[in-house]
Amino acid sequence: MERVVEILREILEIPSPTGYTKEVLAHIEKKLDEAGIKTRYTNKGALLAYNHPEPELVIAGHVDTLGAMVKGILPDGHLSFTKIGGLLLPTFEGEYCTIITRSGKRYRGTLLLKNPSVHVNKDAGKKERKEENMYIRLDELVEKKEDTEKLGIRPGDFIAFDPKFEYVNGFVKAHFLDDKASVAVMIDLLLELADELEKLPVAFFFSPYEEVGHGGSAGYPPTTKELLVVDMGVVGEGVYGKETAVSIAAKDSSGPYDYEMTTKLIELAEKKDIPHVVDVFPYYGSDGSAALRAGWDFRVALIGPGVHASHGMERTHVKGLLATKELIRAYIEDKFGV
Repeated sequence: MERVVEILREILEIPSPTGYTKEVLAHIEKKLDEAGIKTRYTNKGALLAYNHPEPELVIAGHVDTLGAMVKGILPDGHLSFTKIGGLLLPTFEGEYCTIITRSGKRYRGTLLLKNPSVHVNKDAGKKERKEENMYIRLDELVEKKEDTEKLGIRPGDFIAFDPKFEYVNGFVKAHFLDDKASVAVMIDLLLELADELEKLPVAFFFSPYEEVGHGGSAGYPPTTKELLVVDMGVVGEGVYGKETAVSIAAKDSSGPYDYEMTTKLIELAEKKDIPHVVDVFPYYGSDGSAALRAGWDFRVALIGPGVHASHGMERTHVKGLLATKELIRAYIEDKFGV
């Protein structure tokens, strides 16, 4: 198994729905610290990694994932919920999950349609999969609201769904490859560059709030001139993305990305025979979008490994992960002459 895939497996197993990313960031911090890479947290909770005193290029990816939060306790003791991010509920129906209480206790459950048994509900297959029609079945002996309250479960507790990681024939299948696939690539590259980082004005930015739209809006080093966002490439009808390639996004829902940066990325991919596509994403935003809206004065580009079935049961390929890493490295080497 390639190291990047093993890193991806490790971080997928650590729950990190938006708003509860402290565990995965601590894991990344420890891994980088062991390699001699300096890290610090922003006030907002993003993790920055760099050894050069004045980074000019920032490589950004987000550690937060889709998830849910306890909205209330139902009369029978089970849970209503609210989505965190663009959770595709039909894809997550039947998935196991962990409820993380504010006191640190953890309980298991399952996302289900209300009255899900076809033997008593002939319309179970026709019901729209939306929050008000679904609930979290708690794996505890509860019969009423008070039973669940005694467990310490309250509204506002986080719900993290199992990633269901599987590696087969070079394919990585899991929930939350958006954007942990990119984060694994970033960590793998950081470990490769560890001995060179003091002379490279490059920082790596691990964002905790991208799935709700404001992750990349703050916290960059003041010397930043360029932001290279690494987020999933779209695979599906109407786009050119491939799971075995890196996608270079010319435009998404927020508009075109920087012309010079994007052109340079395309030229480098062509020159070095890196499997790639140039694409336009119709329903997509990134930490780069958030940074530009926030008024940061730097250039922004977007790349990422092709991911099929985004926000559902996602899949990518090790070739796409490695192509993404190779393109980031090529950009750093071209820019700083290493």
